[in-house]
Amino acid sequence: MPDTIRYPWSEPPEQGKAIEVAVGVLWMRLPLPMALDHVNVYALDDGNGWTIIDTGFNSRKTREIWGDLLARPLAGKPVTRVIGTHHHPDHIGLAGWFQEAGAELAMPRTAWLMARMLTLDNQPTYPSEIIEFYKRAGMADDTLAKRRMDRPFNFADCVHRMPLGFTRLQEGGTIKMGGRTWTIRMGNGHAPEHATFWSEDDNLVIGGDQLLPSISPNIGVYPTEPNADPLAEWLEACTRLMPFAQADHLVLGGHKLPFTGLPKRMQQLIENHHGALKRLLIHIDEPRRAGDCFKILFKREIGEKNYGLALVEALAHLNHLHQKGQATRELRNGAYWFQAA
Repeated sequence: MPDTIRYPWSEPPEQGKAIEVAVGVLWMRLPLPMALDHVNVYALDDGNGWTIIDTGFNSRKTREIWGDLLARPLAGKPVTRVIGTHHHPDHIGLAGWFQEAGAELAMPRTAWLMARMLTLDNQPTYPSEIIEFYKRAGMADDTLAKRRMDRPFNFADCVHRMPLGFTRLQEGGTIKMGGRTWTIRMGNGHAPEHATFWSEDDNLVIGGDQLLPSISPNIGVYPTEPNADPLAEWLEACTRLMPFAQADHLVLGGHKLPFTGLPKRMQQLIENHHGALKRLLIHIDEPRRAGDCFKILFKREIGEKNYGLALVEALAHLNHLHQKGQATRELRNGAYWFQAA
């Protein structure tokens, strides 16, 4: 197996501009107001219009950038279809905006249901169930006290209203985009039913957040399903997709740079979590909460900006050990304590 991951482009496209990564396929980048400060989006030329892969947040700034993109690199040709790879707001924030302008929306069913449900769930304060979830995960007392006072993040803050009606993308199906036929293969773990696209005509793969270079996507447990084991789903998806990966595939991911060397990268994505689980199992020789496991899992200090993501990912790893029978779980003083079995 080739052991080299290569980046054909060393720099991303400038704001409002595009790089043609293959015939009829444009790579663009939109800013995000968080630690991971960008999302990649793609436009595929369908002749009479464009198919857009993912959209960025719904914000005035992002809509203005899209205006520049539509007028210049997309040359005024209409967006006739929007593909949402998964339900996260940086990927479907403007899906409804494009729909209202006449575009078709195509997504996996679970992704669409999650996105629509979360945009309708608009909370002015943290519900008691979410506070309870944070307590049970072992959130630090000062952080929990601040959460009680803060207005929560709502999907509707950065996701445009999603009209009724979409086209379902399914595992094993095909779709025509950019003069190519693509096989749809579903990932999982980072987001339920995450669509990836594998060209049958050349070496292109559209990976969303399932196939990323240099960073691992967040694998988290959330209040909607507090006993979930998304890490098992992630490892299963990686193992299932691995046989399709080829060293010369040009992977167009949702973040960072397009890359080749997918077999090696998928091996890394699997081994990264197996290594984390081994370290964690040693760490919970004594009882620990999810909030006590950051340094051993992430090998660095976790600041306020990344605290929430770190907490849900630590809980995902502990839930996995618990459900595999490698750890016990006991509810004490309102928090779950995990210990190696």
